[in-house]
Amino acid sequence: MEISYKQLLPNITTFIFDVDGVLTNGMLTIMPNGELVRHMNVKDGYAMKNAINKGFRVCIISGGTNEAVRKRLTALGIEDIYLGAHDKIHQYKELVKKYDLKPENVLYMGDDVPDYPVMKLVGLPACPNDAVREIQNVSKYISDKKGGDGCVRDVIEQVLRVQQKWNENFDASL
Repeated sequence: MEISYKQLLPNITTFIFDVDGVLTNGMLTIMPNGELVRHMNVKDGYAMKNAINKGFRVCIISGGTNEAVRKRLTALGIEDIYLGAHDKIHQYKELVKKYDLKPENVLYMGDDVPDYPVMKLVGLPACPNDAVREIQNVSKYISDKKGGDGCVRDVIEQVLRVQQKWNENFDASL
């Protein structure tokens, strides 16, 4: 009998997210000066900050290199941000070693082929509903939200609710 993703939620202590296609909708606006602009969902930001404040680890592993993305994520309190990561296994193994992580405690949300190798190693691989087929096939949870449209909020809120930490002692300063 296959285990439901809901049975895995109580074990999660660490979230790892890709950026483009997960925290963003994967679209880029190219400015006249060549700058690439991404759009992030404020609700995803709230959920990540809430998770950090409740003692969860939130990490980013992205192939993108936009420093504005790093600035936004750092402002949310995320400390482990790997940009320009084209072989994501390397950064994942670094995080496992640094924090002595066990696969069953890690949720990784990705949307495209570069995320596949890490998703095969974690306890709860997840993706937005517009992820590519290979990623959907390896995922134990597929959000009903698209990338950049609240899929990060969706999965964080589920974990925190199951662990009875969602909006516990609500802090409006988030």
